[in-house]
Amino acid sequence: MGALALTTAATQAQDYKAPLTKAWTAFDALPMTATYDQKVELANKFELISKKWDKEWAPHFYVALTKTILSYDVQEATKHDAILDDADKERDEAVRLLGKENDETYVLLAMISNSRMMIDPMNRWSKYGKLFTDNLQNAKEKNPDNPRMYYLKAVSTYFTPAAYGGGKKNALPYFEKADGLFAKEKSDDINKPFWGKGPNTYFMAECKKEDKEEKKN
Repeated sequence: MGALALTTAATQAQDYKAPLTKAWTAFDALPMTATYDQKVELANKFELISKKWDKEWAPHFYVALTKTILSYDVQEATKHDAILDDADKERDEAVRLLGKENDETYVLLAMISNSRMMIDPMNRWSKYGKLFTDNLQNAKEKNPDNPRMYYLKAVSTYFTPAAYGGGKKNALPYFEKADGLFAKEKSDDINKPFWGKGPNTYFMAECKKEDKEEKKN
């Protein structure tokens, strides 16, 4: 009876993988032009999953991830920060259930910090810029081959004015580095996050497009 109970518990714990994978596949397939409302509609499914399987770290991680992605579409500072407050709580819960920080939780924390900074760069750079850099470094120490570290660094560089070391030309090497690592990454286990490849491909193409135009001129 004891063995049966353990087997049943293990089976129930695995049940979240199918709906979580389905939800993430749909969210990840959204085009770059998807509206905020379209994203919210799919993002809400992650909260339902995390409430049903509240003792599993991965559902909480994906709630935090999708909320962070949504935050970039919200320009009103108070609402923007409120979304990220929720993302922080969900990320912290994922870490608690996981029992440790890993490269993915550090990358997510870096992304949250970057989003907080982007809503008010002039006043938030000194605090959140440092947190962004520090957490990418923490992630690198855990796993130097995590493509999302380079993707986030690339995006940050992409949207930084060229006068401050940013721009498409300076971002391209990071997108290319991420692209090579994404190519080696498997996407068959929702417990091993694999997000970011689509946007990385999009932004890399934008960088190369500008590079070709510069050469013509």
